[in-house]
Amino acid sequence: MSSSDPERPQFLFVKVLASRGRLEAVTQQMGYHPQYLDSFLKMQHYLMHMDGPLPFDCRHYIAIMAAARHQCRYLVNLHVLQFLRAGGDPQWLRGLDFIPQKLRNLNEINKILAHRPWLITKEHIEVLGEAVSQGPGQRWGRQHPEGGLAPCPLAHPSLVCPCPAEAGPGGRGSLKPLSPGNQCFCEATAGNGCSQELLRINRKRSLDSCMELDSLRERMQRIHVETEGREETSSVLLQQDREEGLSPLTDTYGEVTGATNLACYMQDPDFGYQDFARRDEDQTQVFRIQDYSWEDHGFSLVNRLYSDIGHLLDEKFRMVDGLQSSAMAKRQGCEPSVFKRGIWNYIHCMFGIRYDDYDYAEVNQLLERMLKVYIKTVTCYPEKTNSEMFDRFWKQFKHSEKVHVNLLILEARMQAELLYALQAITQYMIS
Repeated sequence: MSSSDPERPQFLFVKVLASRGRLEAVTQQMGYHPQYLDSFLKMQHYLMHMDGPLPFDCRHYIAIMAAARHQCRYLVNLHVLQFLRAGGDPQWLRGLDFIPQKLRNLNEINKILAHRPWLITKEHIEVLGEAVSQGPGQRWGRQHPEGGLAPCPLAHPSLVCPCPAEAGPGGRGSLKPLSPGNQCFCEATAGNGCSQELLRINRKRSLDSCMELDSLRERMQRIHVETEGREETSSVLLQQDREEGLSPLTDTYGEVTGATNLACYMQDPDFGYQDFARRDEDQTQVFRIQDYSWEDHGFSLVNRLYSDIGHLLDEKFRMVDGLQSSAMAKRQGCEPSVFKRGIWNYIHCMFGIRYDDYDYAEVNQLLERMLKVYIKTVTCYPEKTNSEMFDRFWKQFKHSEKVHVNLLILEARMQAELLYALQAITQYMIS
């Protein structure tokens, strides 16, 4: 493989350094899978830096809002810099009270997509098309694609970046951690591994953590034996998760986030993920993929709203599905495609998306309980992840395999958010 081969991570790292002047921690970890990284960088560059209906400063401010929703100071800081470089008004950085109304109107959609995307409706999209004043620039416009495109950047930024930036395939990162003791997972892993403060916090709790994990494993194993052979629907699967205590891992490891200074970029900070439960079906209808899928509906709508972005998104979804995972699947006793589909459908199930042709009993057969705990934590509570969780978990998996699973989580969650947003846009357009 030549040094200029695009499938070589170092080649992609050089391109990133040349265009951005920095090599982010997440980019380094994606370098374990160069083909995916190449696809991801193309999508990110097109969405954030190429000509389109949204001004560049607005794109980065939307990314700031999305990252702040998950208390990710690392990504907020990155987009603040790019927002200013794009000529953004520094006053906007004082918070939502200082931005144009049309951007402020995105706050509710941002909140919903970040935590409970099944709640988005055509009425939320309609707000973006309504004039809120007689002045120019205060609305997105009913016929203008900006109104439909706006939710897309909210779903795209790599908010879920549970991949520590230890020596990756291209070496260590150049970013330095920010002030210790008040860090999200991204910033704590940016640069030369975890910060000393994060290590100190986790070491202090390590003994209790090990005891609690052992107890949790025993309890989950007992429940697994008791429920073995039970036929489950997707709703029963989620109900069982709650009964078995599939709560965020940081209930065990301890939460290390605390980005209180990000509060100015969001409202209703207590709004978070809630299980899409069977009891909610009276208020919220199950999203059946047979009725609205990415392939048959979402892809074409995205391309109508923003030329070619659908092709880039589709390439990225296909790329993560095509990554090799034979060794990982073999350890779980199944075929690679079956293993990856189990993870993907389990994530979509957590967001209320159902596949009528899938037997959800397979999830418990393919994914051992502690693996499900990890997946649910990263999917639903990304702000509660930390690097030690990543390092200490799945001892039987290689680092690149862990990264692969995290990329599956990232893309499955993103597609779920897009499907809900695009369905709401479709209903708005035909109403």
